[in-house]
Amino acid sequence: MSAAALLASDQAGACPLQITGQTVPHGIVSQALLSAPGLRATLFNFAAGQELSEHTSTARVLVQVMSGRCEFSIEGQPRVLTPGELLHLPPSTPHAVRALEDMTLLVIQGMPPKE
Repeated sequence: MSAAALLASDQAGACPLQITGQTVPHGIVSQALLSAPGLRATLFNFAAGQELSEHTSTARVLVQVMSGRCEFSIEGQPRVLTPGELLHLPPSTPHAVRALEDMTLLVIQGMPPKE
């Protein structure tokens, strides 16, 4: 994953929703778009056939399929997601993803403020 986010957390800005020059024919590439207190946005490019095994997140997660198709398993139940679909995962929901073809996902993680 790239170390620096494309957007500064303390100012307004815009960035392209694509990862340029970082394609991997048999892997997963990510680019942080924004990292701010309580909020993180990351773009992921998956090569066809790549997958992330089941895991959970303490954050509330929104996943938007930008291009390609994937199989998302949520609590063990698979479903195919296509471009334009938005998936919501409450905190601690077990999930996994497998790229059915080359695909790009926009993942937004929201964490409650620390008390």
